[in-house]
Amino acid sequence: MTFVPVYLLILGFTIIVDYFAGILIENAKGKTRKLYLVLSLVANLGVLVFFKYYNFLNDNLTALLGSFNYSNHIPYLTILLPIGLSFHTFQAMSYTIEVYRGNQKPERHFGIYALYVMFYPQLVAGPIERPQNILPQFHEKKYFSYENLRAGMHLMLWGFFKKVVVADRLATYVDAVYNNSDKHSAASLLLASFFFSIQIYCDFSGYTDIARGAAKIMGYDLMINFRRPYFAKSIKEFWQRWHISLSTWFRDYVYKPMGGNRVSQLLFYRNIFVIFVLSGLWHGASWTFILWGVLHGSFYVVGMIIDNFKKKVPILNVDLGFIGSIYHIGMTFLLVSFARIFFRSTSIEQALNICRDVLTWKGGGLFIGPKSNMYYSIMVIAILFMVEIYQEYYPEGKFSLFNNPYKIVRHATYVAVVLMIFLFGVLNYSQFIYFQF
Repeated sequence: MTFVPVYLLILGFTIIVDYFAGILIENAKGKTRKLYLVLSLVANLGVLVFFKYYNFLNDNLTALLGSFNYSNHIPYLTILLPIGLSFHTFQAMSYTIEVYRGNQKPERHFGIYALYVMFYPQLVAGPIERPQNILPQFHEKKYFSYENLRAGMHLMLWGFFKKVVVADRLATYVDAVYNNSDKHSAASLLLASFFFSIQIYCDFSGYTDIARGAAKIMGYDLMINFRRPYFAKSIKEFWQRWHISLSTWFRDYVYKPMGGNRVSQLLFYRNIFVIFVLSGLWHGASWTFILWGVLHGSFYVVGMIIDNFKKKVPILNVDLGFIGSIYHIGMTFLLVSFARIFFRSTSIEQALNICRDVLTWKGGGLFIGPKSNMYYSIMVIAILFMVEIYQEYYPEGKFSLFNNPYKIVRHATYVAVVLMIFLFGVLNYSQFIYFQF
């Protein structure tokens, strides 16, 4: 509404179409049910493709025709991408698909269905909710609960810490390097890429924590979207921990209908690649995102091939204990950070140049920037991972700070986190990264 008031009509259009589609699907039989589903999906995807991919497709068509000495007369449009379009489009589609599959009764209350699409905490950046989880909660009468308030404030406080203290602090270094990547050494590019992996995690999961916390205060439970992904020991496990609402969306609505793993090995690998290419395209209308998806698909498939080979050769399938875990966690983080170069770069050319400079170890000193910023960055990363190590290995630990049985410890923790937000946070830096998706 603030940027382009008429964009409210986009939400209104998809809400009206899917509300009536759900009712019509329930009442119809045979092929007519599928027709209503297809019309609903086409309407949703049509809006998404027009606003997000029109110019991308048009640019590629121009390049293709130009290679044959033809001109493209389709006009380029100046379109502002509606904030969070991919998120609420996918959430709307999950509703009609679940109604079609018989897993969800159509919502007859128009206001409650509209709330399902427009629930403010997670409207612009998820998590992408399923109707089975959130719609029944909208029918419940809610009462104030001190426990909900406390649990919600815990999530929001930690989310703000991750966003403004960690993500935005690291962003100052990442932007300084990536905005002039050709002038920086391999060491600086590598550090910036590692920092970006942590930045985007804290930026996105920080938003999710704030969204879940705001909903919790009002008595609503949103799904967990992140489970400490940088403790994953493989790319497969990483995607079971990272942006869970999107990965499970593709799994349930694309991967399984294509046959999943119940097909030949070759088709199984094809299905994996399709999912990751679509995931890359979901993130943005750019070849850099598509290549990011291709890289993750390649890592995933190669990892599975190696695992299958190790099962056939028992001597290779040895549990190395703690050392082995550290090795696999480190390698997974390294692969994810390498793919992030394409995610963060503004063009394929820039990404390839960065890869070349790192692999050939381009000389030059390590860019530090303001020393205080580097010191603060290292400090807040250490705090982040100390907390996450505790959460990963002691989920019900008696030494928890936010949920400590002693009130003085809890309150001291609240004060300490708030002080760190104001003392070390970058409070005027940027919006959330995933708002652009």
